Amino acid sequence: MNLLLKQTPLNLWHKKNDAHMSVFSGYEMPLWYPAGTRTEHLSVITHAGIFDTSHMASIWINGADAFNLLQYAFSRDLNQWNGKPGLSMPEGRCAYGVFLNPSGEVMDDTVVYRFHDDCFLAVVNAGMGKTISRHLADCRNNMNVEIKDLTDQIGKMDIQGPLSAKVLAKVLIDPEKILKKMAYFSFKGSEPFSSPGETVKLINGIPVMVSRTGYTGEFGFELFVRSEDLLQAWELILESGRSSGIQACGLAARDSLRTGAVLPLSHQDIGAWPYVRHPWIFSLPFNADKTGFSKHFIGENVLLVEKEAEYTYPFAGFDPRKIVTEKATVSDPEGNPIGRVLTCTTDMAIDRQGDRICSLATPDRPIDFHPKGLSCGFVKVAVPLQAGTVVHLEDGRRKIKVRIENDIRPDRTARCAMEKILFV
Repeated sequence: MNLLLKQTPLNLWHKKNDAHMSVFSGYEMPLWYPAGTRTEHLSVITHAGIFDTSHMASIWINGADAFNLLQYAFSRDLNQWNGKPGLSMPEGRCAYGVFLNPSGEVMDDTVVYRFHDDCFLAVVNAGMGKTISRHLADCRNNMNVEIKDLTDQIGKMDIQGPLSAKVLAKVLIDPEKILKKMAYFSFKGSEPFSSPGETVKLINGIPVMVSRTGYTGEFGFELFVRSEDLLQAWELILESGRSSGIQACGLAARDSLRTGAVLPLSHQDIGAWPYVRHPWIFSLPFNADKTGFSKHFIGENVLLVEKEAEYTYPFAGFDPRKIVTEKATVSDPEGNPIGRVLTCTTDMAIDRQGDRICSLATPDRPIDFHPKGLSCGFVKVAVPLQAGTVVHLEDGRRKIKVRIENDIRPDRTARCAMEKILFV
């Protein structure tokens, strides 16, 4: 193994359990386990899956001007919570957005957590802790803010799927107090992880921050612990979830699940081009009539005047076949090249029923519904396309027909009310 590769605290566990390991953003990570990517993907749709996400980086942002710094550097308007001007992001809530450079290009996407008036945590992608910390420091000027890169100091895992609350309830002290009425994109627990504040612990005494978020589109949680506690917490949760069919999942299932949920991969689906004309406009602070923004932030001037940017669209195919994205092209129905492929994978939980896409989670799916899966992903094209437009993807080896979609995997559970799914 390349000694320069970084490892998460679960590296030996992955290898002992015969994970197929690969390099991702400088870390040696599991791609899949012996059960295979399909089983892992479907476990999150029907039961529960657990992911090692400790390769992601956390940045602590603390001080009297922490809010003001994020208002300037982060794409979301933290002073317009739920679209209400003057209503600040509450403590115990989190928000998805991006950090842009002055050219309006994505440096990285992130979830920002608010602990107190002047305490925030930003979770960014693997290998981006130093880059974003430096970017925030450059934006700080004379603001009273402490910025601390916590890369490799926090252990993180994701429990995703409809039975994840049932699994988590077995390992939390006072689970009903923690989980009952827990809103989507909220969290409980004190900041990393010994400061005064609300204390949440596992039954073995490990302090934990529980966030009702994730990267699959399905109901679930992200758990943050001290790095040295991660292995013990991971094994406790796996054991408690055994009767619920919990499955350890690798990066391949994470990729297919997030794609079916129309979630971007930073530096692939979003990156060094203007952050406009894409499916994630909600992460920008538009005013009510969409003519401008509700705050000033880095990159805003470019986004408001950008007229030449290409268009990013989700697509779904008509069978499971996929193509290799490197140098793959997109052509219109007449065969004219119009763009390139950003992501192409297969969501194994979906299939077409006539003109409709169904999922294993679709309530009114046919009784005999056994999905073969559909290729899906994102394309970047030079011309505007309507949902329903059929285009072709070609990688020099294979050509597949796909359709531009507004959405991909239907009936996702991420936003389900806690009281409807708790202890299912």
